Amino acid sequence: MLNSSTIQKLEHALNYRSLNHKTIANNIANADTPNYKAQSVQFKDALNTSMKAYRTDAQHIPFSSETTVNRPFNVKTNANTSYSHNGNNVDTDKEMAKMAENQLYYQALIQRMNGKLSSMKMVIGGGR
Repeated sequence: MLNSSTIQKLEHALNYRSLNHKTIANNIANADTPNYKAQSVQFKDALNTSMKAYRTDAQHIPFSSETTVNRPFNVKTNANTSYSHNGNNVDTDKEMAKMAENQLYYQALIQRMNGKLSSMKMVIGGGR
């Protein structure tokens, strides 16, 4: 019951949101560090990891889920831009907005996980 695909997907999504929070917080903490480059967690990789797709023919382009299952999320450094004179490219306002958005998604996932666990608790308790 605890190994249901819904709980595993929620766990995976929570891991993604947690890493995303840490990455954004690290960017904000280094907003004044010379030559620091902002990092981000790649959503595309997370989405591809959570999707299951399989090739039906060896000549088809491989889906990334075939090669990245259970691989940790990728954190990418954006080294191509520079917003300040010291070589730093952290936009604090943008990072704060991303932090707020990430927090909303995280809370929604926690609510969904609590709902799933409450349902399991009710089933185990015989509907009481």
